[in-house]
Amino acid sequence: MIESIVDTLQAFPRGLVFVGLGLVVLLLAKLARDLVTSYSINEEVGEKQNLAVSLRLTGYLAGVILVFLGALYQGPTLVGPDGFGFDQAYGQEVLRVFLYSVAGIVALNLVRVLMDRVILYKFSLEKEVVTDQNVGAGAAEFGMYVATGLMIAGAVSGGGANSELGGALIALAFFGLGLALMVVFALFYQITTPYDIHLEIEGDSTAVGVAFGGNLVAIGLVTLKALFGDFVGWGESIAAFIIFGVLGFVLLHAMRFLIDLLLLPSIKVSVALSSGRNTGVALIESGVVISSALILFLAI
Repeated sequence: MIESIVDTLQAFPRGLVFVGLGLVVLLLAKLARDLVTSYSINEEVGEKQNLAVSLRLTGYLAGVILVFLGALYQGPTLVGPDGFGFDQAYGQEVLRVFLYSVAGIVALNLVRVLMDRVILYKFSLEKEVVTDQNVGAGAAEFGMYVATGLMIAGAVSGGGANSELGGALIALAFFGLGLALMVVFALFYQITTPYDIHLEIEGDSTAVGVAFGGNLVAIGLVTLKALFGDFVGWGESIAAFIIFGVLGFVLLHAMRFLIDLLLLPSIKVSVALSSGRNTGVALIESGVVISSALILFLAI
């Protein structure tokens, strides 16, 4: 008991370094966002009370912290041989987590372009979120950022990422696979809905945007499961990724069907989302698919 308390006290100052590093990463993420946007985020959020921009920023910052946690998961040594000392190995751990976090900031800012040109390509996200204050578009972008953060977290969480350049290349390759899965899922979601998500979101449907964003978060969790853990070889890792990807598609589509059949039998969910623009139903669908993805993550 006493030894455990001593170990905890010794780990405390080292752990605080990562708490501080997380705050630094958030600050850098916000500064980077300010640099790549043509508008004032503070003005949109503060003076104009633009909820769509607030959702966009919240999802982006959450995605950054998910990347930070994925890098941190590799297990920095919080108690060194000298107890309170900060040895070279510990310094390298701090630097590694920081560099992966910076890479995540860059990736999340680049993924916004992917979202605009490949996933929701029929309209301008920038116009919808900033000019039109379209909350549905902001909710969809929120989901995209969180999903991307989960993917990067999974890609950098494996033991293979500890091997410097080789690990970084492995993480980059599997992050690319994760992005491809998200794009395919977005197309799959469009095909399996009786309405056009582009037209609905562009038409200021908050409900459709929330439902779509929730489903993106769910597929992000599935991708996290597919990428999570130590790298054991290209063949086995890619096979596991494909298996979990297929399972995720089937599970999320089945859960959307079961919401109609069991949870909300008196409501046609697709009609409630499109014609009814029922945001409450959208939140229920998002909660169910995200919960299902969490069950998949923990149960398998």
